[in-house]
Amino acid sequence: MEKLKVGMIGAGFLGHFQSVAMEQVRNMELAGITSLQGAEELSASARKRNLGPATVYSNVTELAKNVDAVAIYCPNYTRIAIMEEIVAAVKAGAALKGIICEKPLGRNVAEAKRLVELGKEAGVPTAYFENQLQMKPIQVQLKQLAPQQRTMGPLTLTRSSEEHGGPHEGWFWDPTRQGGGVLCDMGCHSIAVGWYALTPIGKPLTFLQPQSVTCDLGLLKWGIPFWREKLLKDRGVDYSKTPAEDFATGMFTYKNPETGQIVKAQFTNSWMFEKQGLRLFMDGMGPGYAFEVNTLISPLSVFIGDAAAEAVADQEAALEKATASRGLLAVQHNEADLYGYTDENMDAANCFLQGKDAFLNLEYGLEITKLVMAAYMAHEKGKTIDLTDPNVQKELETYVPAIQQGKGADVLPMM
Repeated sequence: MEKLKVGMIGAGFLGHFQSVAMEQVRNMELAGITSLQGAEELSASARKRNLGPATVYSNVTELAKNVDAVAIYCPNYTRIAIMEEIVAAVKAGAALKGIICEKPLGRNVAEAKRLVELGKEAGVPTAYFENQLQMKPIQVQLKQLAPQQRTMGPLTLTRSSEEHGGPHEGWFWDPTRQGGGVLCDMGCHSIAVGWYALTPIGKPLTFLQPQSVTCDLGLLKWGIPFWREKLLKDRGVDYSKTPAEDFATGMFTYKNPETGQIVKAQFTNSWMFEKQGLRLFMDGMGPGYAFEVNTLISPLSVFIGDAAAEAVADQEAALEKATASRGLLAVQHNEADLYGYTDENMDAANCFLQGKDAFLNLEYGLEITKLVMAAYMAHEKGKTIDLTDPNVQKELETYVPAIQQGKGADVLPMM
């Protein structure tokens, strides 16, 4: 069986998580890694798990020469420079079969467009990794409810959220490097899966036409002095100077171009979720039918009392972004598969080995970036944004949210 030899660019939390997903993909191996830090640790872990040679390379150029596909898992603010190195390597003879880029594609529309251009310049298939569309619960509900959709009509409302207590690394909290706060970090997930779930079966990903968006952002927990000081101490980011939103909610309206039907997708995201840990929640309503996904409902739960809590080695072994080490805890035994990471890697391997784009390509990532930026714009302007207005579309081309510019204090009330 032919295997896709993948080279990872970046060896942080995401690289480790994706390596767990890759263990479950038969036709993929971790062939190489390059990263400013953590590459040796990830390489040793991958070899121990027989995931592949996981050779550590000193730079992107050397990595690209020795793998079939590269996966960009480095911080958002480095993406364009990394992609330029990949393109240069391809032009110098690197025989890549594909390029993977983790969400979000860009911190703004201009960056996302540049990455799409560079992908076309490289001339190889691409994959935009947006794992929630690949989640088995989402895919299975589509299949299970296909007869209802055909008989009764498609879904008319979806609600999607991703919430947890905050990111692992300091750069995620820095809006000037990450691109914003929770809306940029996780809103892209919820906006994408909401749009996708609403799309009638058999229609293209972008079939439903965006009509408008409303959005409200808040700095609820991490703007409180106690938590602001903790963030500065633990992550080195000062939200008294350059704050970002820790809560985002809004509504997109879409139109079916064939029937004229109007449908809606609500999104909610937060870094101030005070339950067991990471929760993905999605539901949808159609005429006479519905679906619901809640990742905190697990077939396995454990109880840890006070006397035994000191023995807990790693609470995140049970659940990503876990916030407690005692009490009644939900355990997800295979998070990489549950959240869709396994399936997006499998899809990329199958498609790249056939010489074609993955289910989601970089062009799709650009469309999601446009919607995320439109949501920021709606909050800044304090009104519903008309996405059918050519002037709005033109403005989005160069729009950079105030929060991304480090001017969050102007648009986020704080204590």
